[in-house]
Amino acid sequence: VTGVQTCALPIWIDDPDSPIGTDPIKVMEAIESVADTDHVLVMMDIGSALLSAETALDLLDPAIAAKVRLCAAPLVEGTLAATVSAATGSDIDKVIADAMNALEAKRVQLGLPSLAQNGPEATPMADDLSGESVSVVIKNHNGLHVRPASRLVAALSGFNADLVLEKGGKCVSPDSINQIALLQVRCNDTLRLLARGPDAEAALAAFQALAAENFGEQPDAAPALFAPTAARVQGKALRY
Repeated sequence: VTGVQTCALPIWIDDPDSPIGTDPIKVMEAIESVADTDHVLVMMDIGSALLSAETALDLLDPAIAAKVRLCAAPLVEGTLAATVSAATGSDIDKVIADAMNALEAKRVQLGLPSLAQNGPEATPMADDLSGESVSVVIKNHNGLHVRPASRLVAALSGFNADLVLEKGGKCVSPDSINQIALLQVRCNDTLRLLARGPDAEAALAAFQALAAENFGEQPDAAPALFAPTAARVQGKALRY
């Protein structure tokens, strides 16, 4: 197997009285189990996990240790982003960058200042990209969350074309789940893919086909509504 392996194994100390912590030997063995790849990216939380990972590097064969990169990205979000990025054939630097930017969509949604160097504003606006486009209406009840977004990234990877995903005038590159999450695509939103280049038609067809199957998900039934009643409620109105 070639490419990038993301190593996110729960490696705890085998001590029933003190179960919290990590074992450098187990970290080393986990890395050795995927050592036939080009790179190994190790995701960690804080404290002893980082110390154990660094100790494991000292214990490894130097040829294997040279393949290992330790990543400071948030463990849960970073691992998801790195796994999707690696699965689409990204190089190790892009995998790390995607992992490090994994909190950006959450920060934007919460109204916090952006920490990313390259946000959606760095992507050409839809009107500036000459080429073809296809628009679809999202029918997934929960919108484009991680699973359907991962399917979209995988489906559009490898095409020899410039691709831009647009919703409501905001444009991103559909090459990572972080970028797609910035659009906050919800059910019934209209999503447009613009493509330019030799594989533009093929990319648009793949996008349209994936949308037709709800990005690999079964469309959830709409939440049941309470039946209207003829009762009237009266009370004192208070200004809060």
